[in-house]
Amino acid sequence: MTDNTDNPDLPESVSPDEIPGQDASVMLNLEQLVKNHLTQIEQTKDKLKKHREMLDDIFLNDPTYQEHDKKAKEAVKVKSATRSELLKRTDVADLNNKVKEMKISVKELQEALNEYVREYQRLSGVNEITDDKGNVMEIVYTVKLVRKSSKKS
Repeated sequence: MTDNTDNPDLPESVSPDEIPGQDASVMLNLEQLVKNHLTQIEQTKDKLKKHREMLDDIFLNDPTYQEHDKKAKEAVKVKSATRSELLKRTDVADLNNKVKEMKISVKELQEALNEYVREYQRLSGVNEITDDKGNVMEIVYTVKLVRKSSKKS
């Protein structure tokens, strides 16, 4: 058995020299998994693009679809013109502005809530919170991988 008096967090049966190698191996495996999945996503997106183009070509070459598409576009134009006319009315314009302001308010409140929840989780270490109605809400984080900008600062 190895004596781990230098690092009490390690089990007695594990040598401190063993951990970095395990971590490195796990990291390399994870890195390879990420790279493999990125490649698969890219390949699938390429195939998807080709299949979408083929599907679009079928629709573009079908006279019945083209006729219906033309009628649908005309209907959208009529609908948009009617909407524009209604929005010229003072009462409708006021209501539309209130809706826009409320959407902005909800977005700002949601952003603030996200910050408060993040700080609550950080300070408490708890991943759940109960709202005023007794509903248990789980704190969930999302991660996204994005291409790093090539611009130099």
